[in-house]
Amino acid sequence: MKKKWIWIISGVVIVLLIINFAAAIFFYHLAVERNVKDFLNGNADLEVEAETLDVLLDGDWRDWSDEQPFEIWHQTSFDGLDLQGYYLEAEQPTNKVVLFAHGYLGRGKDMALYGQHYYEDLGYNIFTADMRGHGESEGDYIGFGWHDRLDLINWIAQVIERVGDDAEIVLHGVSMGGSTVLMASGEELPANVKAIVADASYTDVNDLFAYHLDRMFHLPSFPFIPSTSLVTQIRAGYGLKEASALDQVAKAEVPILYIHGKEDVFVPTEMTEKLYDNTGSEKELLLVDDASHGESFVKEEERYKETLDRFLERFVQEN
Repeated sequence: MKKKWIWIISGVVIVLLIINFAAAIFFYHLAVERNVKDFLNGNADLEVEAETLDVLLDGDWRDWSDEQPFEIWHQTSFDGLDLQGYYLEAEQPTNKVVLFAHGYLGRGKDMALYGQHYYEDLGYNIFTADMRGHGESEGDYIGFGWHDRLDLINWIAQVIERVGDDAEIVLHGVSMGGSTVLMASGEELPANVKAIVADASYTDVNDLFAYHLDRMFHLPSFPFIPSTSLVTQIRAGYGLKEASALDQVAKAEVPILYIHGKEDVFVPTEMTEKLYDNTGSEKELLLVDDASHGESFVKEEERYKETLDRFLERFVQEN
């Protein structure tokens, strides 16, 4: 009888392990693997007001971007991927450059929404890239900022080579891009990087996945998040806890401006507040009323620009 129960329990454990592993592969395919993300269609957490949607989809900034003579740049990443970027030289010679990092499922030129202000009002050179697994860049997985931070550092080197050793660089990212620039902040950045702007950022990928696993599927973190992390480590080369903006900002030396919408439930506002509290460098925080995920610029454009401009004036000098 005892042996029978051992076999039954062993069988149940094996079945549960198989289910857990299958779920981990499913969640990796759902979120990390490069493919069409139908699960985001109709996601209430990503809903924005109709006026905001009009700006994001059909705003004048898109026409402005299409009219600009962007140069196409390339880099070969540390793991052999061909990545594509876009450089726009300022109308007047300047050593000021903004490097953008876009959000999940986006493209580099989506950041023209912010780039037009840097270019027309602040006179910056602009660089933006399709992150690995996005747009015209290679990659069969999404890095969620972790491997992308190293790609960003390589782009910084190319920008300095183009603009000169006196280049004054700002890193500006939104959503996944915001976490990317924060993950880069903990690395040994060149002194040319003077300021970082992180809009709607998450603390780390482990926390983000756990949050959405509960919110979207009503499932506990354990055992699904650790097993998904293992699959991600095997297939993409990084673990979910490893990909931590929270750990990186504690080592940051570059000043950071944090921005987040108070009504963001896709990446909860509390994550930016936690990042802010954990930041080792000079920092500033702007929370925008009535703004959901990535909506702050559109909802409070003038306040966003004024806060950004004041922050940049403190740390970026034109030579």
